[in-house]
Amino acid sequence: MKKILFCLPLLLLALQSCEIEDEYMYDKGLYTIDWDAAADSSSVTLIDRFWNTEENYFNYGNDGSIKDFHYWPQAHAMDVMIDAYNRTGDSKYSDLFDKWYVGIKAKNGGSYWNNFYDDMEWIALTMIRLYEVTDENKYLETSQEMWNEIKTGWNDYAGGGIAWTHDRLWSKNACSNGPAALIAARLYRINGNQEDLDWAVNIYKWERENLFNPATGAIYDNVNGETGELSTLSLSYNQGTFLGAAYELYKITGEESYLKDARKAANFGISNSSMIDTGNNLLRDEGDGDGGLFKGIFMRYYVQLIMELNLDPIYKKKFITFFNNNAEILWRKGINKLDLLYNTNWAMNNSGNNHLTTQTSGCTLIEAKALFEKSLK
Repeated sequence: MKKILFCLPLLLLALQSCEIEDEYMYDKGLYTIDWDAAADSSSVTLIDRFWNTEENYFNYGNDGSIKDFHYWPQAHAMDVMIDAYNRTGDSKYSDLFDKWYVGIKAKNGGSYWNNFYDDMEWIALTMIRLYEVTDENKYLETSQEMWNEIKTGWNDYAGGGIAWTHDRLWSKNACSNGPAALIAARLYRINGNQEDLDWAVNIYKWERENLFNPATGAIYDNVNGETGELSTLSLSYNQGTFLGAAYELYKITGEESYLKDARKAANFGISNSSMIDTGNNLLRDEGDGDGGLFKGIFMRYYVQLIMELNLDPIYKKKFITFFNNNAEILWRKGINKLDLLYNTNWAMNNSGNNHLTTQTSGCTLIEAKALFEKSLK
């Protein structure tokens, strides 16, 4: 920057402005990150610090601090293992596939059933990915069995849609419809069953008509099918699964409207002040617990979109800049390099123990960044 500072006040102002981080300021000059190495460290840490070697599932707390079995994060932690295996071919990741398949069923009382339809959907999506990477039919058969159960959540409350839980059939949520559309679309891609594609289109259509704001790209959290009350809360993972379902349908059908919807949902997710940490141009901190996973889920589907060749170049540049910024800041600032545990705030160093949800979210982004870098080569 070629500017002459004529007075001390201007110099002080310039120094003060350096404290403000924007999308181009993430200390890239300190060192160059080897994203494969970063992903290796990140994903191995998820095993070393969270994998329960006796019962074959992921503990909720690191280093056995909380050995509780939490059902739905298991899917996302295993997704990271699949990501790492796809990237490296290393058996230390694939060795966990069958162990996890048996272990989570045992910890869940001998079945994969759950009262929450959305929680079953996450597991079913991971089963599909396990089938795709191993070609072992048991994973596909399990996903199909789960899908058959998930479809029972569709009812006439709010004109359709998959319910959130088995005991609240009137609650129609984005978190139970975006992933359901993804399951149906991916099963269609594998089996070519027209009924699955019909389900994917109809679920997506229902969510678009009831929980999507086409003017802004916002995905609303839920609608009460008894009262008609709409919750306009927007969360990153709901933005992610909607854009993911739209993008899946675009790849299947070639219809531009799906790509446009995916772009709108993504743009809201990275631009609206309710969704981001504007000071750092990051996805905002959505807290610990379940919320700790939300950002990672968004990034899982977002990275697929930004690699799409037909994405509008203007949006593509913006989306990639945001993605790179999140990954850079997380790896430089949002992780304690002594123990490789992530923070819920991706711009703040972590201290103390961590939960599986928060750790998995960070791991998901780092694997996504390694995947993106590979796509550029």
